[in-house]
Amino acid sequence: MKLLGRLFCAVLLLAGISTLGFAQTDTTPAADQSVKQDMKDAGHSTKRAAKRTGRKVKRGTKRATNKAARKTEQGAEKVEDKTQP
Repeated sequence: MKLLGRLFCAVLLLAGISTLGFAQTDTTPAADQSVKQDMKDAGHSTKRAAKRTGRKVKRGTKRATNKAARKTEQGAEKVEDKTQP
């Protein structure tokens, strides 16, 4: 019984170690290409995010400027109405 248990543990340990060996063999040029492509994709995503953020800032700035101009004009009209005899 003890021998069977030890044999089972040894086989299990051997199987575990062999899977580690297979996991380490992923240093092929294809894996390097995958990493390279991941970096490229990350760069493209960053570029797209920066562009979108810039566009949103531009739109927000325009809206704020136009709203301020409208409010300034409204205030000027109020003052003009008050100063007319």
